[in-house]
Amino acid sequence: MPVLHILTDAATIHPLTLSLRVIGVAGCLLLVLGVPLACWLAHARGPLREAVDTLVTLPLVFPPVATGFVLLLLLGRSGPLGGMLGEGVIFGFPGLVVAAFVAGLPLAVKPIQAALRSAEAARLAEVAAVLGKAPHTIFLRVLIPCAKRSIAAGMLLALGRALGEVGMTLMLGGNVIGRTNTLSLEIYNAVYNGEFERAAVLSVIIGVASVGIFTLLKKWSAV
Repeated sequence: MPVLHILTDAATIHPLTLSLRVIGVAGCLLLVLGVPLACWLAHARGPLREAVDTLVTLPLVFPPVATGFVLLLLLGRSGPLGGMLGEGVIFGFPGLVVAAFVAGLPLAVKPIQAALRSAEAARLAEVAAVLGKAPHTIFLRVLIPCAKRSIAAGMLLALGRALGEVGMTLMLGGNVIGRTNTLSLEIYNAVYNGEFERAAVLSVIIGVASVGIFTLLKKWSAV
């Protein structure tokens, strides 16, 4: 099967556009929620902080399928959160976004958290506080600029992780063809159906995206 035909096939375009939509929405959520969360984790103390830090870090070491199963129990029809959020989360676009968000959250939060706990950030925040600046001003005008490289790096790592996510996506999205089959799941589908050329082309697409992310990270770290 020619490469051009594979790239222009609707069975390829849908998973690709779906994955882009998913990481676009998940990226916005990671930026809006992940940065304040990292700031809170960097400066908070107490058992609540330790519990939240553990939950944020857990997807790095807990098997993705098992994490997806836990989320399925929580967000499913009979789960404690499923009734409040409705039945449209599981096996739909919102479920894919949740999977991408949870998979990328630790990679987005941890670099930012480390940057905000650095000696330079602490010194600048202390100086701003002595000058009478409000906490929200210190956060927006001191801490965020100080950690901007870490924010960019964390976001790139998180989006790369979200793009390649399979286990949680399978559990929450269900791999419904034409609806929730993301690019990573479509590679599995192609291999399962014996379409190895198509699987190779899809893998190259993800590989190019991964190399691009790695190149940007190297460029920023060298500055």
